[in-house]
Amino acid sequence: MGARVVVVGSLNLDLVIGLERMPDSGETVFGDALEQHAGGKGLNQAVAAARIGVPVSMIGALGSDASGAWLRDVVDAEGIDGSAVAQVDGISGTALIEVDASGANRIVVIAGANAHVTAEHVRTSIAALDDIAIVLTQGEVPTDAIVSAMQAGRAAGARTILNPAPVRDYPEALYSLVDIVIPNEHEAAQLTGLPTETADQATVAARHLVRLGAGCAIVTRGGEGAVWATADASGSCAAFPIVPVDTVAAGDAFCGGLSAALAEGHDLTDALRWGSAAGALAATAAGAVPSLPRRESVERLVTSAE
Repeated sequence: MGARVVVVGSLNLDLVIGLERMPDSGETVFGDALEQHAGGKGLNQAVAAARIGVPVSMIGALGSDASGAWLRDVVDAEGIDGSAVAQVDGISGTALIEVDASGANRIVVIAGANAHVTAEHVRTSIAALDDIAIVLTQGEVPTDAIVSAMQAGRAAGARTILNPAPVRDYPEALYSLVDIVIPNEHEAAQLTGLPTETADQATVAARHLVRLGAGCAIVTRGGEGAVWATADASGSCAAFPIVPVDTVAAGDAFCGGLSAALAEGHDLTDALRWGSAAGALAATAAGAVPSLPRRESVERLVTSAE
């Protein structure tokens, strides 16, 4: 097993609207700010892992518009191998994000080029890479591309990780290809039909995902930390105390940080702490990619709590 993290996923232009509170249905409210950031769950997770310091390759698609050219520059600037990020005709992925004064967010995603990531492109791109430790994917590319990512990751001898966000009608057979599945508590409830309000309930939901075929399930719970389960064990990881500013990419930072730590050879317990620290730090800054912390900050937070 090598040290490379391969991320198969979305790349988006994020248009972030700051506002005091979310509008009710049919209501108009004033916003405080409008910002443009790089985002998309795939790109967020790729940057999160790259900033920890591991080699990262990105597989996805960008449009032929100005947003696509700008996002490709972001990939290059972060030191991510973007040779498998294809260009397709049309618009790039775009997300409209509302962030209220408490840091809570509401997101609408327009898939754009992300809808054109094909299973064959994923398969051949992974097969062309060496030294792969982790293949990480999410729910913002087509389902057949997600399945292909997990199949190709297994074929390459890598550990496969699925962040099933947003929740979709994932084929049940997908779970048997997944070494680690990482939903948040709301996604876990949707995927399993089980309550996840408490740590015990979230652990039951994690065990259910393992029974579906996943090797390990980690349910993230924001400020309440995370719980995990395998076929024969379960546990929890406490959250690092922070004052949230914007939680938009916190879950992506968790996935990227955990993946990078596993790629470096950390065990699951240590990797959970690295993921939790990365997620906590991301919630203390605005934006998606701009909020993702660098290794020194994550390492400092991890060691300060030991």
